[in-house]
Amino acid sequence: MRRKRDLPALDLLRAFEAAARHLSFTRAGAELHLSQSAVSRQIQQLEAQLGVPLFLRRTRALLLTEAGQRYFRAVTQALNDLREATVRLRGPAQDRTVRVTTTVTFASLWLVPRLADFQEKHPGITVHVAADNTVRDLEGEGLDLSIRYSTARVAGPGALKLFGERVLPVCSPKLLDRRRIERPEDLQHSVLLHYEDPEQATPWLSWEVWFEVMKVKRFTPTGTLYFSHYDQTIRAALSGQGVALGRLPLITGLLQEGTLVTPFRDARYSTDSEDRAYWLITSVAAQARAPVQTFVAWLNGQISALRASGQAIPVSARHNSAKR
Repeated sequence: MRRKRDLPALDLLRAFEAAARHLSFTRAGAELHLSQSAVSRQIQQLEAQLGVPLFLRRTRALLLTEAGQRYFRAVTQALNDLREATVRLRGPAQDRTVRVTTTVTFASLWLVPRLADFQEKHPGITVHVAADNTVRDLEGEGLDLSIRYSTARVAGPGALKLFGERVLPVCSPKLLDRRRIERPEDLQHSVLLHYEDPEQATPWLSWEVWFEVMKVKRFTPTGTLYFSHYDQTIRAALSGQGVALGRLPLITGLLQEGTLVTPFRDARYSTDSEDRAYWLITSVAAQARAPVQTFVAWLNGQISALRASGQAIPVSARHNSAKR
């Protein structure tokens, strides 16, 4: 009798991880060089093997089921461990790889969209991004760089401060075409998108805190949606499902290209987290490696450009209420 496979094929797991991270079969296919239908078939095959649905398929949205969220965390960790074990096995000889560990949110929204620029300028250097929310031991795990959002004390001595963060409401311009939002009180007629934070590790990303800072009376919105990963919250905002709290400068690119907008033209509707910032930490073993130095120099160039812009909300990103 043929035994049932204990594990799904690696291709199926990679397709699931990419689709769950992007909450889109189309974007997952672009990353994996597959068609949207091919990714969809792989997910259906995986769900059939597991015997449980992993996604909720809506007309204009893709959401993870509860089982899908648990499996996504486990698969992401397993794939990252496998990648890092492979890198260590290959050894350091003539190593032209830069290994960066950072959070899923920072990788998805800020770092990955900029990596094409690095590859164009430095095609001989390979960048390996280990994106998860685990704080890694750089020396022990053979990693070169870490980018984390924390206080200066947690970042430790020798860490390089990249930039701070501001929070403000954002949504798709399509939503503003359907609904008038000009004051915080107008949000009661909208669906609010929440980043689910059961451990309350990021209170500054909660609507309750934002309303308190803005001195807005509490109200019951039209609807609420909760997401276990912040980048999923932004994906939902991009698809027009509601209003999210956007993190500048992580979403500056989306604001500049106009796929996200902020409904309020008054800059006072943003809040700061003064005691926290994004920090770059370099392992001792990697400090003298030329590819790492090249990557850090490129990263500093990206940060300098960001600072030169003042991390401001792009004027073009503000929705023109006269069009409504």
